[in-house]
Amino acid sequence: MEHVIAGQHMAKETAQARNVFCRAASQAVDVASMVDTKAIYTIARGSSDAAANILSYEMMRELSIPVTSLPPSVFSVGQGVQMDGASVLVISQSGASDDLVRSAKGAAAHGASVVAITNQPNSAVEVAAHTTVAIGAGPELAVPATKTVVGSIGAGMALLSSLSPTYRERAQASVETLKTATTIHPHSEALKSALLRARNIYVIGRDTGYGTAIETSLKLKECCALHAEAYSSSEVLHGPLELATNPLMVLILDTGLSSTKDSLDQAEARFRGVGCDVHRISPADVGVEGLTPAASAALLLTLMYSVILETALALGLNPDAPTTLSKVTQTT
Repeated sequence: MEHVIAGQHMAKETAQARNVFCRAASQAVDVASMVDTKAIYTIARGSSDAAANILSYEMMRELSIPVTSLPPSVFSVGQGVQMDGASVLVISQSGASDDLVRSAKGAAAHGASVVAITNQPNSAVEVAAHTTVAIGAGPELAVPATKTVVGSIGAGMALLSSLSPTYRERAQASVETLKTATTIHPHSEALKSALLRARNIYVIGRDTGYGTAIETSLKLKECCALHAEAYSSSEVLHGPLELATNPLMVLILDTGLSSTKDSLDQAEARFRGVGCDVHRISPADVGVEGLTPAASAALLLTLMYSVILETALALGLNPDAPTTLSKVTQTT
């Protein structure tokens, strides 16, 4: 009987994540069906939806067209909507969830150019799509997705690079930088200690950092059974700020984008001012600068995955197999 070592799969897959990202971001993509698109709608769930959120900010900045999330239920439960002149980006690591398969088929039937980002070759989502961008992560055995999430970001960057030659140069420069970047944060022990003390956590970002916050908060729930919520640094200063009157840990994910600095600074100052346990991390912490915002998001995730893994193990949990979860979630 095989001896089970808690977290062994997540540890291995987290270690592979950076290389998966670099390969996925470097591939060539056929974007002929998207050349005249007027808008891009993303369809995904869970970690894939967090990756879609990250990519939406990057694509809007570079293409100057709207990119926004469309709920799968529009097609999986409802009758669908007209998609003439639009593209749909379906992100699904397995490519097998019924609602995403129905969404890919429904979007195509309603006039959209459908692009799939998947990790499983010849999946049902891929068969329904006009174009596929491979994640190429290989088998992922841990229930919490790690290398496929950062691989999805890389695949989306490859898609964007094929649509925008000027972006391609910056994306490839980011890949070259990340090939040698460390994936262990210098303050990982302090971050783990803070998470072990925490009972309620806000994870805060802005722009591509917001999707990074969504994914980080999801992993804290999945792996550590910790109550964590993601917010934009602008939205959190409205009603959610009042929860800072209770013990609260705040984790700020800073992609280094100059246009979001003031917003993150303001949020940090407000939470520190009311006595919260505030931690802020950025690519600069590991000596990395000049990345595209999406590449910065991918790096921040690789840094946090290791911290979350170690936190889960310290709590006596096996992040490879959370009690209530399975690898492929079937939803309608």
